[in-house]
Amino acid sequence: MPSAPLRVPAADPPFASAFARVREALEVPAAFPPAVATEAEELAARGPGSAPRIDALDVPFVSIDPPGSRDLDQAFAAERRPSGFRVRYAIADVAAFVPPGSQVDRESHARGVTLYLPDGRAPLLPPVLGEGAASLLPGVDRPALLWTIDLDADGRQVAASLQRATVRNRAALSYAEVQGRVEGGAAEEPLLLLREVGERRRRLERERGGVSLDLPTQEVVATDGGWGLAYERPLPVEQWNEQISLLAGMAAAAVMVEAGVGILRTLPPPAQALIDRLRRTARALGVTWPEGSSWAEVVDGLDRGRPDDAAFLVQAAHTLRGAGYDAVGPPGAPVPVHVAWPLPMPTSPRPSAGSPTGTPTSSCSPTWPW
Repeated sequence: MPSAPLRVPAADPPFASAFARVREALEVPAAFPPAVATEAEELAARGPGSAPRIDALDVPFVSIDPPGSRDLDQAFAAERRPSGFRVRYAIADVAAFVPPGSQVDRESHARGVTLYLPDGRAPLLPPVLGEGAASLLPGVDRPALLWTIDLDADGRQVAASLQRATVRNRAALSYAEVQGRVEGGAAEEPLLLLREVGERRRRLERERGGVSLDLPTQEVVATDGGWGLAYERPLPVEQWNEQISLLAGMAAAAVMVEAGVGILRTLPPPAQALIDRLRRTARALGVTWPEGSSWAEVVDGLDRGRPDDAAFLVQAAHTLRGAGYDAVGPPGAPVPVHVAWPLPMPTSPRPSAGSPTGTPTSSCSPTWPW
């Protein structure tokens, strides 16, 4: 179930000691074992493996993350085409540095994910890799897995390819920087296209019954004699950037379904009892729920800057329960179902590996709903 980001004055009592107790109780991993840290240093110094890669150094990638981030795992570029758009999405190729079965590999499997905490984070990889050699830091060449996805004028996918590539991030930007450039008229075309493509993809999401909660950040603030809770609405650029990430994920899901192998993250439809409870919450908070509207349509119409609407949005996250992983089987096996589109995906020829020039050569169907 999604949860709203939380910021607290971590250095102030009682938060520092309280979060230390929480980390201990939940067994949040702390420092890496010495043998893992040593091996990570060796792997970073050795560099990426020798797998063949296309040269994508001419593509003007930028990354968009919270300020100060160094674990940059994705970068974006886009251009306008006569029939729509071309989106390129580079994902840091950590596997190029970490051999299967190595101590770093086993430790990352044990950790599973990077845990982001109110007073810090517990990283998946040792910093020398996650924030150094494997990170898409600006101004340096890096190995990446490169998605090239063509969209029509409405933002629907018409072709996609995935290739190993060498890329260079031109700039590490914060969400606020990008938002300021777009609103101030100083944004380069790729950032303007981020908004254009992002808004089209959000419209398609609504049409297929999907929902983006855009949960507000909750911040603990000092009040007279105690503490209060304030809400901060997300910037539009965060929603646009999210849609690009989802686009790549959908393209990957399509490839796995075509191949008949893979694992997909799916979510079942919300139980009626949860929808009924959400309706009662809407009445209590004064949130309008028009007759015949779905909960997703209500969420889409909320004012994220209104405290009662923000509180309702947090409660709406409780409807997204039961997320899990489904294995994709061979032809004839049941197709995984996701709440945003509970229909099997059509079959078509398996996409090719792509041309060495980076031109998409797969035939991903634009009717696929993922």
